[in-house]
Formats: sequence, structure tokens, C-alpha cells
Amino acid sequence: MEKKKKQQNPREHLQVSQQDSDRVTQLTIPPQPPDALHSFYEDFTLRGIRVDRFQPGSISCSFTVPPRLTDRNGKLAVGAIANLVDEIGAVMVYEKDVPMNVSVDMSISYLSTANLSDELEISAKLLGGKGAVKGTLVVLKNKITGEIIAEGRHSLFSITRSKI
Repeated sequence: MEKKKKQQNPREHLQVSQQDSDRVTQLTIPPQPPDALHSFYEDFTLRGIRVDRFQPGSISCSFTVPPRLTDRNGKLAVGAIANLVDEIGAVMVYEKDVPMNVSVDMSISYLSTANLSDELEISAKLLGGKGAVKGTLVVLKNKITGEIIAEGRHSLFSITRSKI
């Protein structure tokens, strides 16, 4: 007779540990002026990014993995990776004085992990566009080992370019 494995209640996985609760409680969130062009969420994720190279159609940045973007295991959280792909990809289609572009599709291949304090290279390039839709490619790579952490393709739509 086989022993039945003890089934875990899904709610157990949703419980917040005291350590995680303490990490959130210790966050310092500065107030933002009402006319701020970015949100707390963008600032939370992008704080610390350094632009190394920028030219039309491509950008290369450096980023050290901070504690605020790590998961319980001290790895760069997959949600943080997705947000970096979204934000850095959107930079490639940004135009001054043009309304924000809207993400319509994003696919990310998570190939490896990054640890707290790892130095990453985040590069993005504009793949092209047709009409109101443009596509970008964003790659997160460990600067020391050269290992690719994630690769994301991001499609964005701008209503200002379409004929409505």
C-alpha cells in the first residue's frame, strides 16, 4: 500500500512570513509631487539603473540587484525581471510630448537567476514597427559571467500613430 502524500492547502503558500512582512514594513517611500511623470512603482524598480550607452534604436544599462527586488531566496524576483523588460523596452519607443505607449504583448524567457548584489547589463534594441505597433528586445545578462538571465520581447502600441 502506498502512503498518500499530505496535500498542502493552497492558502499555506499565500501566507506572508514575518521576515517578508518586516521587509515591507522597513521600506521608506518618499512622497511624490502631484505632477510627477513616473509612478512609485517605476521608481521602486528602476532606482539605481545607470545608462552606459544610448543611441537611436538601442540602449545599454548597468544595474546592481538591490534587496527590494529579491524574492525569499535572495534571487532577482521574476516580477522585477518582467517590469525591467517592460520599462526598458518602453524606453526604446518613447517620444517626447507623445502620450504613453501601451504594452500589447510581452514574452519573457527566464534562462537563469541573478543574486542580490549581482551586477547586470540590461540591453534593449528596437526591432522595428508597423503602423502604430513597435517591437523591442530586452536582454538581462550577468556582467561578470556573461550568463543571460532573461530575454524579453515587448510589443507596444501608440494611439497617436494610428488612423482612427
